[in-house]
Amino acid sequence: MRNLSVKSKITLWYTAFMTLLIVASLLVLFSISSIRVLSDARTRLKNTVLQGYSEVEYADGLLTFDDDLNYLEEGVYLCAYDSEGYLLYGRTPAGFSGAPTLIMDQLRQVGDGHDFWYVYDYCQAVDGYGNLWLRGIASQTRSDSVLRVITNAAFILLPFSVILVALGGYLITARALRPLSAMTETARTISQGKDLTRRIRLGPGQDEVHVLAHTFDQMMERLEASFEKEKQFTSDVSHELRTPVAVILSQCEYASQEGTPPEELRGCIGVIGGQARKMSALISQLLTLARADNGKQKLHCELINLSELAQIIAEEQSVPAEEKGITLQTDIRPDILMRADETMMMRLFINLISNSITYGRPGGHIRVTLSSDEKGITGSVADDGIGIPAGHLDKIWQRFYQVDPSRTSGSGSGLGLPMVRWIVEAHGGQIGVSSRPGEGSVFTFRFPRQAAS
Repeated sequence: MRNLSVKSKITLWYTAFMTLLIVASLLVLFSISSIRVLSDARTRLKNTVLQGYSEVEYADGLLTFDDDLNYLEEGVYLCAYDSEGYLLYGRTPAGFSGAPTLIMDQLRQVGDGHDFWYVYDYCQAVDGYGNLWLRGIASQTRSDSVLRVITNAAFILLPFSVILVALGGYLITARALRPLSAMTETARTISQGKDLTRRIRLGPGQDEVHVLAHTFDQMMERLEASFEKEKQFTSDVSHELRTPVAVILSQCEYASQEGTPPEELRGCIGVIGGQARKMSALISQLLTLARADNGKQKLHCELINLSELAQIIAEEQSVPAEEKGITLQTDIRPDILMRADETMMMRLFINLISNSITYGRPGGHIRVTLSSDEKGITGSVADDGIGIPAGHLDKIWQRFYQVDPSRTSGSGSGLGLPMVRWIVEAHGGQIGVSSRPGEGSVFTFRFPRQAAS
């Protein structure tokens, strides 16, 4: 049984159940038919005897019996007896051993082991004559023959019914499980060929098999997307780490040469240190995002003055902004309190402001705002820099994605905005961006009121 396919198991169970159901139905039908046939035979016998009195007349001292008293066509033998039990009219069927005693209004069953009969006696007064007994005799064998016909028909039809049930069950099961075969074949193809683009595509439907097929397709879409992201992630990390590693190796080789001047050695060490710090920052962000994906990056929330924190970060970032000729302005409402992770909030403002400085234009402006109302806390970082094309707005939140890497002079890794988005969402907020090429960008974030004090 364990080695049978699901289709065969379902067919066997279905056939066994339907066979039992058919047998039970036939037994019930046979029982009902038997009771009905016997009841009809007994009722017909009684009615025939009672009706026979209407065919008897007594006139001029003579008892006459009408020819209509013969009910042999209905399977009933009718006999008339006087009050002493002498036969006056009629005959008994061949093989009838007889029932000499006349018993009033009682249906009896008599027989000799081979033939069985129903006997019914009734006595009624005939005007001018006196009491007259009428006896009706009907063959039980005739009634049993009807039951035998029903029984034989049932035994003949039963095998054909079981065969039809088994065949129908197999076809229905095969049709119902056909999508499962497609799913199995698709899974085998994916497993052997590693083609994650394969889908079942069963079509519209609301039954369990269609739901399972649609769920399988959705699972494969998510798996394909995950594998593609993993491949892209590996490629991007390799690309980001390749440049600083190459710089470090080249500087080490140059510094290890004999006769390298001390000042150049110090320069090599400075370059190596700078690239190492860049790699350290990249790895730190990757670890944070990886822990966030696994749900292991914990927030250490406390009540902080978000206004003071934003003002401090803006003042610190004003130095690199001035180096590029950008004016950094603030419009921060004082004493906005919020329960949040202070380190993460610092990263939020640093990444957004440094991103605006990177993509800002010389002589431009950056505006940092922070306010609160009954709905919560709202902040924004706006610049009048190069902007972001509309087709790239949804992609800037992807890791390592850069609209144009050549515009960043190699200073960006493409992890800042994904980090910002995770920080905002981890605190229950939302962040969005609006931008037009050549006019600048505005990043706006909102935290719900429950995040505020």
